[in-house]
Amino acid sequence: MSNSPAPFSQGDLAKTQGGEGGRQLSPVAQLGNFMDKLKGQLALALPKHLTADRMSRLALTAFSTSQQLQRCSHQSIAASIMTAAQLGLEPGVNGAGFLIPYGTTCTFVPGWKGLVDLVARSGRGTVYTGVIFKDQQYTFTDGARRDLVIHNETELDDASDITHAFAIGWVQGANMPVIELWTVGKITKHRDKYNKVGKKHYSFRDWEMYCRKIPLLQVLKYMPCSVEVSNAIAVSHAAEQGRGATIENGIVIDMDEQPPRVPESEQKDQGSAEQIDPETGEIIPNDLKDYGAVRE
Repeated sequence: MSNSPAPFSQGDLAKTQGGEGGRQLSPVAQLGNFMDKLKGQLALALPKHLTADRMSRLALTAFSTSQQLQRCSHQSIAASIMTAAQLGLEPGVNGAGFLIPYGTTCTFVPGWKGLVDLVARSGRGTVYTGVIFKDQQYTFTDGARRDLVIHNETELDDASDITHAFAIGWVQGANMPVIELWTVGKITKHRDKYNKVGKKHYSFRDWEMYCRKIPLLQVLKYMPCSVEVSNAIAVSHAAEQGRGATIENGIVIDMDEQPPRVPESEQKDQGSAEQIDPETGEIIPNDLKDYGAVRE
């Protein structure tokens, strides 16, 4: 995108916090005012299929339903929405991407569905990613000929029953697909190697999404990439290491403030952590134990 949105300041934030007669606005109303002032800048970053009003509403929806996001600065939330806008992905919609809080910093993390969509939009290839559960049999061939065949369906859906994750990419005109098959042990080692925020890492909120995305990111290395795909990969890698990233003039820039590694003693209490529905992008508080039954 050639038009880079102008940066927003503490002054912009201060102007949004007071209501009529000096009345203090609610956190949601404050963010709403802040996003209203950014709509002009946001519109410059958006592709044709998205609007500033819709992206602002998505930010407010996520903010209003997550206590963790409400502890994040408005600047980092707005920056995350700008990043999503320049990638053309809607946070919290159909797993395209998520607003993930790391302490008081919000960062936009592309979901595996968002990455798949971006590759399809490029018109030069397609990708798919999936998981294998412990009751499934499969055959994997790698070398001069590549093939992955899963021989039976499963009724399991618990993330703890996943044994492998895979991604397959088809490049237009190629004779064979690109395939990555990873065990959950290998995925866990990968996460632990790069994770700087302990159990605040988003993989602890949605293990299946993380499992699908890691082999997908490996496959994307071999795929022809548009600018949007390349930027989404860079943003994803930043999130892997607990860093936020923004996009300016089509270039991914790491946020200056990097969250510190969380001590082991602080990683144990995760009772207030929220879950993300991988199909809808909804944030599900842990205390809604019967949420699945309600949805059905």
